[in-house]
Amino acid sequence: MQDAVAVGGEFGILEGRSFALIHPIVMGGLFVYTLWAGYLGWQWRRVRTIQDEINELKKEVKPVPVTPGGTPVEPLAPSPAQAKIQILTEERKELIKGSYRDRHFNAGSVLLGFGVFEAVFGGLNTWFRAGKLFPGPHLFAGAGITVLWAAAAALVPAMQKGNETARNLHIVLNTLNVLLFVWQIPTGIDIVFKVFEFTKWP
Repeated sequence: MQDAVAVGGEFGILEGRSFALIHPIVMGGLFVYTLWAGYLGWQWRRVRTIQDEINELKKEVKPVPVTPGGTPVEPLAPSPAQAKIQILTEERKELIKGSYRDRHFNAGSVLLGFGVFEAVFGGLNTWFRAGKLFPGPHLFAGAGITVLWAAAAALVPAMQKGNETARNLHIVLNTLNVLLFVWQIPTGIDIVFKVFEFTKWP
């Protein structure tokens, strides 16, 4: 194989090492960003589930007794359920301040846009260097990740309407996405080694 001119050198720098390294660098960043977006989404989910926990605990709180005159008799100390409600209420207030819903939505939008673009760019990058694509684990995993990004994003309208099935499926799809991403890393590293082996700067 000729150095950096696998398709005859007609594309110049587009066949070189600098251009070839853009994809792995960007995808490394997108992997970290995927984990960050997942964290934001989980925190937003926590805002909703905490309220459910509070509602269930309220059912356990016994009515406050009153005197014959109708004055409420305040207990000396809150019940365990009341204490837990107070803790969860404060936690929920702090989570709401984090604006996790909007931050997760924005992070997901950025991830979808840049992810799809970079997935396509990765294939083009290989074609510039080699004049063809190489069907294999890395290519197929990348295609799968791109499809999972799109499928998870397609569930957002139903999620916004409160569809719990869509929310759970969104989590499942993105969990599979992360696992596939992790599985894809070793094959990506192998390709980077080949880039350094068969290309030259720039």
